[in-house]
Amino acid sequence: MNLKTSTSLLNSKELIFQIILNITVFIFYGFDRRHPGIEFHRVYFFLNYALAALIINYSLLPRYLYKNRYIEFAIYTFVIIGFVIFIEEAFLEQIFYPNTRGKKFLGVFYNLLSTMPTITILVGFKFAWDALRKQQEVLDLKNSAKESELQFLKSQINPHFLFNNMNNLYSYAVEKSSKTPEIILELSSVLRYMLYECKAPFVPLKKEIEHIENYIKLSELQVEERGEVNFKIGNIPNNYRIAPLILSVFIENAFKHSVSSQTENISIVIEVNVNEVGVLNFSCSNTYLKQSNTQSLDSGIGLENVKKRLKLIYPKCHTLKIDIENDHFIVKLSIDLSKTQE
Repeated sequence: MNLKTSTSLLNSKELIFQIILNITVFIFYGFDRRHPGIEFHRVYFFLNYALAALIINYSLLPRYLYKNRYIEFAIYTFVIIGFVIFIEEAFLEQIFYPNTRGKKFLGVFYNLLSTMPTITILVGFKFAWDALRKQQEVLDLKNSAKESELQFLKSQINPHFLFNNMNNLYSYAVEKSSKTPEIILELSSVLRYMLYECKAPFVPLKKEIEHIENYIKLSELQVEERGEVNFKIGNIPNNYRIAPLILSVFIENAFKHSVSSQTENISIVIEVNVNEVGVLNFSCSNTYLKQSNTQSLDSGIGLENVKKRLKLIYPKCHTLKIDIENDHFIVKLSIDLSKTQE
């Protein structure tokens, strides 16, 4: 829906709201239990009030009150109310109550008591309408900003992933390794998922697990005979969805740290399952040596990226713990998927 269509729809809703409001207020204003029914001439009195409220609502509110020009708003409001009292005293009461109210001026205070309630109700509902609309605009703006930031963070994942794996592919190609076609095939599968199936905010959890399996097959080629990789999949229900490429960042980081180390005993253990209440439990452990060259790697982008995404997508619905114990880099993540389903 474009902006012009949205504005037109909003104006239509407000017009209907104002019509219903004025009819409702008029019924209460015109009803007199001493005289069954509504006297027709009270329409003119009400129109006098409604016209004043219309001027205040669509001229004074946006031009002065909403721009914090309170003194000008108050002055012009009192002028309009004074004009309403003048119309009522000088014309309407002379026409419809010539022998009672029209004989003398009953005072400003009395006229304010008869005038202000109706105008206040009409203006108050308009003010509330504008406040709710502004609140919705702020909410839409926040959602738009959040979505833009998420798209930006997600867009950073692909270049980071490509940078690491293109280097590996180049190394195998230089060595004319027989594994080069296998690497290209696995890389193609992973990129297809990233480019075509990750556009939605959430993807089926089973799809994400399949992507992780393909990603691990691709990354295992870097380990070769230097160690082992274990991927343990527990209970994965069909009905849960997850933000794409959240878990793969930790797995990519695990391979990067392990492969770059000087050890011949690489160990990477990845576990994922969903418990009976819909909480995803993910853990990733990998060998990590402080004296290795991992300090020179661009290690901050991926982890900082995924932390920001988790805060935006799963606020108060996730826990993330990262530790280094006994030369192992350990990540433990839990996400309550039951609270974030579309």
